[in-house]
Amino acid sequence: MADFDDTEHWEEDLGPSKSELKRQMIALQKLGERLVTLPEKKLARIPIGDERLAKAIFEARRIRSKNALKRQHQFIGKLMRNIDPAAIEQALAELDQQHQHQVDAFHAIEQLRDQALAQGVAGVELILQTYPHADRQQLRQLLLQHAREQRQQKPPTAARKLFQYLKALATD
Repeated sequence: MADFDDTEHWEEDLGPSKSELKRQMIALQKLGERLVTLPEKKLARIPIGDERLAKAIFEARRIRSKNALKRQHQFIGKLMRNIDPAAIEQALAELDQQHQHQVDAFHAIEQLRDQALAQGVAGVELILQTYPHADRQQLRQLLLQHAREQRQQKPPTAARKLFQYLKALATD
């Protein structure tokens, strides 16, 4: 009996499977859905490239019917198959990174504020180490006002003002 080796036919590159193609299409559709939900200013910074895709995204923003919106998302996914999504994905990643930097900065400011409030008037020095150009008198007043508000069990207005002041110092 002759040996029949059929493995060479299976080694041909058949391309991605049908399931893989479907996963890629769903990923493009999700990317399109994310573009639809972006605020106008952020969307303007995304290099869409295709005019039909841009029009479809703006059209999807106007649609209120759930089924029609689903069809529009599918259409956007179909249009996205014709473009290279790498530039869009990179722009979205940059937007996400900028947002994360803002969140991290706010957390740092909140932490500094909380530490200063816990130390009382001595917290002025803690803030001045981070922001040497801060107004010492204003910081002292806000910290004293916060202590007074806590004794009187009032809402933390001074803590909010201190956060806003620190946020303004951080942006300068």
